[in-house]
Amino acid sequence: MKTLIGNGLVIDPANRIGSRLNVVIADGKIAALTEKIPHGDFKRIDAAGKVVCPGFLDIHMHEAPVEDLDDLDGSVFGMMLRMGVTTVLGGNCGDSILPPKEYAERVRDGLPVNLCMLAPHGAAREACGFTDKYAPLREAEIGQVTALLRDWLDWGCWGVSYGIRYYPGMESKELMETARLCKPENLLVAAHVRDDAMYFYDALEEFLAPGFAYGLKMQVSHLGSMAGYGQMDRALAMLDAARSRGLDVMADSYPYSAFSTDIGSCTYDPGFLERYRCDYADVKICEGPYKDQVCTKENFEDMRKNYPGVITVAHVMDPEEVEAALCHPAVMLCSDGVVHGGQGHPRAAGAFPRLIAEYVRKGKLTLTEAVEKMTSLPAARIGLPGKGNLSVGSDADLVIFDPETICDRATFQDPGLPPEGIEYVLLGGEAVCDHGEILDLRRGQFLRRGNQT
Repeated sequence: MKTLIGNGLVIDPANRIGSRLNVVIADGKIAALTEKIPHGDFKRIDAAGKVVCPGFLDIHMHEAPVEDLDDLDGSVFGMMLRMGVTTVLGGNCGDSILPPKEYAERVRDGLPVNLCMLAPHGAAREACGFTDKYAPLREAEIGQVTALLRDWLDWGCWGVSYGIRYYPGMESKELMETARLCKPENLLVAAHVRDDAMYFYDALEEFLAPGFAYGLKMQVSHLGSMAGYGQMDRALAMLDAARSRGLDVMADSYPYSAFSTDIGSCTYDPGFLERYRCDYADVKICEGPYKDQVCTKENFEDMRKNYPGVITVAHVMDPEEVEAALCHPAVMLCSDGVVHGGQGHPRAAGAFPRLIAEYVRKGKLTLTEAVEKMTSLPAARIGLPGKGNLSVGSDADLVIFDPETICDRATFQDPGLPPEGIEYVLLGGEAVCDHGEILDLRRGQFLRRGNQT
């Protein structure tokens, strides 16, 4: 049976559509957008007073452990679905839960959302046995990592991701040799660059170097957390200047002024207090034996030594700098969501509705601009022509929300709280989330490049 979503304000930035229309769905695809309600036997959804738009795409998140897929409240995928996200890009920051091929095999029976993956450079390094993140690789070792990344790309990954910050031993030759793998098919090269705050400028130039050398498509990950300490104006100017020279470079950011990472990561190497002009107490401990205690020098050092995987949140960024990033036309929204047993940063459950509540309703972005940052921009960046738009024949992944009430509810104390104002989420033409209630946890698919459904 066909589905009719009637009387909604249809927002489709990819096609410059912003009118009250009816959406007809057949066989999991967009069949028509009509002015008048068509005759026929339809499953009907009344969207009067609501916005109907493509399902949101998250270009930078961190996939859930396979064993968490059925956890409605503790899995990042369930959180994504409840905030209107229908397709995500994992394997970011050079890391992954499992190698892409193994992850795809483990989720062959379906996922809460559609999942694409980048080929994670750091995971390839580890898989080749190079576990010292502070050590540079010799030429033959770079060749081994390059060969594995090439295999993952040939298999169906959507580009290469780097966590240069997390592998300080990585040198220019390693970056250049591995990034150039993306040139033949113009695949995405994304990175958590080497450094942030006052050191961001040099790190950005380092990352863009292979882009200029080989004409690559470059993506600066979570820009707000990299340059949100007084560097944003110059950072955006550097990106604009690079585009004026012909480089295809964009960025993503999440709408919060706190970042999140494991306490054992290189981000917390000596000097972080000076870099962020902060104190230990600005670091929130999200899990482990010191959960919810004030971070001190003593428990910080104990966690670094004995509990390095503990997830933390650092309240150190300038909110106005983050806002400047998200209001720039070349910056799209991401969540950078990562969840451990339901704990973490509220961005995993609130980033997308928050953009509308905090940016659209407060006049910082238009509704169309915000939807574009959540749909067509990331879809085009990843390389998904059937996603992020409502063209006839495109996949019927949609979200229906109330523009007056949509908002994030997740907090730093309760990071998994679902948003309000999202009426329905459809995946492949079927409702998978109804007013926050997840109806189907296996409608999504692992999407391989060249093998999308």
